[in-house]
Amino acid sequence: MSRRPGVRMDEGAVAVAAREGDEAAFGVLAERYRRELRVHCYRMLGSFEEAEDLVQETFLRAWRGRATFQGRATFRAWLYRIATNACLDHLDRHPRRPGTDEVPWLQPYPDRLLEPAGESGADVAVIGRETVELAFLVALQHLPPGQRAVLILRDVLGWPAKETAALLGTSGDSVKSALRRARATLRDHLPERRSEWVSPVASARERDLVRRFMEAHERSDAAALAKLLSEDVRMTMPPLPFTFAGREAVEAFAAHAFGPESPLYRARWHSVPTRANRQPAVAGYIRAPGDTAYRAQVLNVLRVADGRITDITVFEPRLFPAFGLPLTWP
Repeated sequence: MSRRPGVRMDEGAVAVAAREGDEAAFGVLAERYRRELRVHCYRMLGSFEEAEDLVQETFLRAWRGRATFQGRATFRAWLYRIATNACLDHLDRHPRRPGTDEVPWLQPYPDRLLEPAGESGADVAVIGRETVELAFLVALQHLPPGQRAVLILRDVLGWPAKETAALLGTSGDSVKSALRRARATLRDHLPERRSEWVSPVASARERDLVRRFMEAHERSDAAALAKLLSEDVRMTMPPLPFTFAGREAVEAFAAHAFGPESPLYRARWHSVPTRANRQPAVAGYIRAPGDTAYRAQVLNVLRVADGRITDITVFEPRLFPAFGLPLTWP
């Protein structure tokens, strides 16, 4: 939907026009909230691709039900209600439970799509780093959907209990009870000392660590890679149900992946730095023996603390285009 010449940007006027069936006005208003709604759906679902689909579903539901918007709440709150219920409906149709260590449906979120794109950047507050990091996303997926919605609305978005209850069609007491249980479960699944490893920007030390990580890959050097890891490092590989705990286990896996028993043996690596979920990430390309091009192979998302890599989440390359990365390196 494109903006029609002459449509005013005042939200109240545009909302009235949208409610009366002005498709261009609806498009102007809905697109204003696409970025934050996509992040909201991502927190609810843990999947970037599903979040994209559910935002489209939200806009479709909103357009079909535009006459129900009475203006008693803001257009933004109305869209959040539709998006939250669309996610809850999706989770009801597709129930799933995470494993002890794995969330098979987990996908990374490109930082390039987290950057402010609106006129005022007023939605920056709802996309804080600590609430899009993979550790937080994994912890959220351990909550029942209803509790997850309550915790996101109350603790992440800062909605009052009364508005949260109205959005979810429940009572204030139910919201308080669900929030109490959700907070307790979340504490059990978040890393220790979490607040100590959150930093607003990448430090020079972090950038150097990422550079050395890339160089180790390009040399297929498992020993050099191991030197960058914390002793209790963890590697997970969604959607595969594999977890490697500890430096020795990760080094052994890397040695196998680079070694003669691996289909990647003697392949040449090319690494490209990027960022996902407000964390450093490295896109890996390989050129197999006899091939003429580097092809997308893996996206490693890293968590760094005290100058060491403490977590590596290994993703398939299917989302490279969302990161602005080609599937074949020039």
